[in-house]
Amino acid sequence: MTMVKRRVSVTLDRQVAKRAADAARSQGASLSAWLNAAACRALFIEEGLAMAREWEEQHGPPTEEELAWADSVLNGEPEPGSS
Repeated sequence: MTMVKRRVSVTLDRQVAKRAADAARSQGASLSAWLNAAACRALFIEEGLAMAREWEEQHGPPTEEELAWADSVLNGEPEPGSS
């Protein structure tokens, strides 16, 4: 299935444009493809943050214990009793 594309014009800071072009080239991708993938990653993050805000609106902010657990999971620490 082919995705429909839309041509857009963007303005980037000179250094950002150079670094993006270098990164695209090093991955064997066009600048357009690289920027598309970068935009997809940014949108994925934005959607996750929106879901977290919605969850907090319904349940309140996470407790210190929940934050500590999340940190341990993200740091790759085994959960207690999972040996």
